[in-house]
Amino acid sequence: MAEDIDRPISIRIIEEKDNIQVSQLIVSVMSDYGCIGEGYSSSDPELENMYISYSKEKHVFYVIVNDLDNVLGCGGIAPLTGADDNTCELRKMYFYQKLRGRGYGRQLMDLLLQQAAIMGYLKCYLETVERMKSAGILYAKYGFLKLPSSHGNTGHCGCDVHMIKELV
Repeated sequence: MAEDIDRPISIRIIEEKDNIQVSQLIVSVMSDYGCIGEGYSSSDPELENMYISYSKEKHVFYVIVNDLDNVLGCGGIAPLTGADDNTCELRKMYFYQKLRGRGYGRQLMDLLLQQAAIMGYLKCYLETVERMKSAGILYAKYGFLKLPSSHGNTGHCGCDVHMIKELV
């Protein structure tokens, strides 16, 4: 609904009431890019309860909502599974098409990287797919560098782009 973005928009920490909308957003965006099934974040078990999944130490998850609490975008930080304690993963940063290109990606990225540094992480890793061109451009602008292969154990074997950024 285009009217969603014509309302006041804010970024806040995920709440339990956001679980269904966040899951729907992630699956919808991943569907747009043909990223459904095993090997993609659209199949992660944490989608069943994102609020609980990110209510742990060294985890944070934000939603972008309008004043009616319609979730329009999201993204989070969590430890990179299978890596050292100094490396986090940028997770599930997705936006409905109508929100893209309006500066919210930069706002959320600024907030997430700031929180990652506050939590003591020294590096931030992410995975995406080449066909998400706008996301790749944003990550490059923030100094994420492409890696030749995946790091950690994310379970996202469908991703073909792996990137990392030094936070200090």
